[in-house]
Amino acid sequence: MPKQVLAACFAFAVLILAGSQGCVKDHCTQTYKYFVPVYRTSEQVRANIKSNAPIAIERAGKLYIRGSYIFLNEIDKGIHIIDNADPSNPRNVAFIDIPGNMDMAVKGNTLYADAYTDLVTVDITDPLQSKLTCVTEGIFPLRQYYGYFYADTSKVIVDWLPRDTTVNVDCGNGGFFGIEFNKHEVLMYNDMAAVLDISSNAYSSSSPAASVSPFGAGGSMARFAIAGNYLYTVTTSDLNVFDIHHSLSPLFSNKAGIGQNIETIYPFKQKLFIGSTGGMFIYNINDGAHPQKEGLFAHVQSCDPVIADDRYAYVTLRTGTACNGLDQLDILDIADVNNPAWVRSYSMTNPHGLSKDGNLLFICDGRDGLKVYDATDVSKISLLSVVSDIETFDVIAMNGVALVVTSKGLYQYAYADPAHLVLLSKIDVAI
Repeated sequence: MPKQVLAACFAFAVLILAGSQGCVKDHCTQTYKYFVPVYRTSEQVRANIKSNAPIAIERAGKLYIRGSYIFLNEIDKGIHIIDNADPSNPRNVAFIDIPGNMDMAVKGNTLYADAYTDLVTVDITDPLQSKLTCVTEGIFPLRQYYGYFYADTSKVIVDWLPRDTTVNVDCGNGGFFGIEFNKHEVLMYNDMAAVLDISSNAYSSSSPAASVSPFGAGGSMARFAIAGNYLYTVTTSDLNVFDIHHSLSPLFSNKAGIGQNIETIYPFKQKLFIGSTGGMFIYNINDGAHPQKEGLFAHVQSCDPVIADDRYAYVTLRTGTACNGLDQLDILDIADVNNPAWVRSYSMTNPHGLSKDGNLLFICDGRDGLKVYDATDVSKISLLSVVSDIETFDVIAMNGVALVVTSKGLYQYAYADPAHLVLLSKIDVAI
């Protein structure tokens, strides 16, 4: 959506809210919470991209598993390293400070992650002594922090400091449009979040493989994937390819334009399954450096994580801030990858990430919790169990344990009996 349209829509919403405030004569009072960015130099930030003391989980993001370690994204701050040798007693052992981090992938002893616009490479031979080995600059030029807010070009945002203020405003002036803020501050207005770039008048609402493999296992919400000696990342419109034959020194190899509103990437054998708000793309990677588009299945406008097996692709569609569309699971026959065929759709509440182990299909259905299905017959999958007391976002199910990212933290469930999941452990978010 163009910035001008967003600005106009948000201005209209705030004008309505401002008009509803209690006032005496022609004056109203309004309380605002806004956040001021804390900056460090690039040199300071890079010197600290290493294993530091563990910190509490506050906003859990993407999930990656490598051997007995879990790598859990702390949105826009870095990566938690969790020793999961005993799933009943996981230990939060270290934190890699990576401001602007949202995604990651692991191959062998090397971790790749985004840091705002850059790609950083970290040696995790000893996860407790991880260290930065390479920075590839400017790879993700459109990377934003909250909507249309871009980081300072010479420094890096590492934190935000909250501020509260109560001001007198004229009842008809549209609320904060009559108040002066510094350029680039994040404003909370009546539980709505807006990002202010006073110079441009831009506003945006915001919301919050087996262990023997040399590759890690990423969730279905991932935007990074590794296959063979190549790292693949997706932006909102492009597929980037990096040669990682020399794992500690990735080389940018190729870029392919895909379309608009690209969201997720999932590797399976010699294919990449790429989800977008408008459909699912299939790319052949027999030539790893030059992915070739093979198939496309278009659907209504909707958010779109995807996973696949030898015969079928499983796509969760959900409504949301930017997604609209439907809340459902689509199952597609990909026997002919050039022409994926719809098999059946199943109604959901607000599905996010999903995972599959054998005939078991795990779906994070938002506020309706974690759902486990028997998908032996995809034309009539049957619900086996529901964990309904948590809001779920992403899941990786492997080796009899389902790791689930929830609004409350990281939960692990044993599914030896898929009809009766057993909670093994949880690491709660800080309150």
